[in-house]
Amino acid sequence: MFMKIIGLSALSFAIAASHAHAQDKIVFGIGGSPQSLQGQTAEEFTRRLQERLGDDIQVELYVSGQLGDERQLIQRLRMGTVDLAAISSIMSSVSSDFALFDLPYLVKDRDHLKRIDQEIVMTDLSKSAEDNGLKILSTWENGFRHITNSRRAVNTPEDLSGLRIRTPQSDWRTRMFSTWGANPTPMAFSEVFVGLQTGVVDGQENPLSNIYGARLHEVQEYLSLSSHVYTPIWLTAGQGGWNQFSEEVQEAIAEAAAETQEWALNRGAELDQELLETMRTAGVQVNEVDRDAFVAASNPVYEVFAERVPNGQELIDRAMALADD
Repeated sequence: MFMKIIGLSALSFAIAASHAHAQDKIVFGIGGSPQSLQGQTAEEFTRRLQERLGDDIQVELYVSGQLGDERQLIQRLRMGTVDLAAISSIMSSVSSDFALFDLPYLVKDRDHLKRIDQEIVMTDLSKSAEDNGLKILSTWENGFRHITNSRRAVNTPEDLSGLRIRTPQSDWRTRMFSTWGANPTPMAFSEVFVGLQTGVVDGQENPLSNIYGARLHEVQEYLSLSSHVYTPIWLTAGQGGWNQFSEEVQEAIAEAAAETQEWALNRGAELDQELLETMRTAGVQVNEVDRDAFVAASNPVYEVFAERVPNGQELIDRAMALADD
């Protein structure tokens, strides 16, 4: 482990040092594996952007947390040592508005997500990010999250009692699982496989593409289809770094990012079907949860969001009103 940390630190230092003087590359970092939807989407975006930029500027994609976890990527965006990053659940630590997407069962489906994106993300939430030194360029998909564990099938919130469930490093996600009776354990995604394998945690929650891409199903016996949260992933730049790009480069990035959004949503829907069958075939025990029981148990999370987030109830009401447009 020590040698791995040194290796990653050396890589990050080398990239930062060379990037400080180079105008001929764009450094893009993600935490997900190449096999995950996040990784596939990042590769698709990189391909589209490279086509627009030609040979003068090289787009360098670093996957699997090579440049750090999401918290570290945010720091590097602000410092200008990374140009672009895919940031997901931890965005709520940048601005509490983003915790809207940590509310259980808020997003009905992908069409609903697109309306929320247009009416709330690219207006209110984007402004919150800019106030904190970041620029949201596009909303991609991480997917609908489900619960896995090695001890028992989860049908109701009561079945989570006593289970140590890995969550992202998000206060709101830990609050959700605490409310449901679990023992949430925040952990970087890169550490989850070993954590599950060694029993540090009993389970975790992620979209199917992340579960399969990181081979988590190999160390988990039960998959409970909860769809409890839809997690977007935001293509993000540092505000300072973005302003240093030429207008031509900004336009190329924006166009490629917008095109990739539709690609990601379509690919996410495909993977939902493909990977569920793959994991069943691999011997994972799959069950549907009692959705009504989970929705009822989630009311306290909504109440805290409305109390603690400025305009929190307004954001909830606006998002829910977009469900049936």
